[in-house]
Amino acid sequence: MSEIVDYVNTVDQCSASDIVHHLSNEKRMRNHGLTPRKIGLFIPRYLKGIIAFSLDTTTGKRIYHPA
Repeated sequence: MSEIVDYVNTVDQCSASDIVHHLSNEKRMRNHGLTPRKIGLFIPRYLKGIIAFSLDTTTGKRIYHPA
């Protein structure tokens, strides 16, 4: 959980795919079954007051940023 918050604070505008890529490759969490869908469900449920999102107008993806 703190890894996600640290990454979003470091990289201001990021997608769930960016977060999964960082955790899987940089933090070596490859075998945890992380997917963008799981991250997209986890953030609004558990990190609502810490991380906010807005919708990208061209792709429709959620772009996460610190709240």
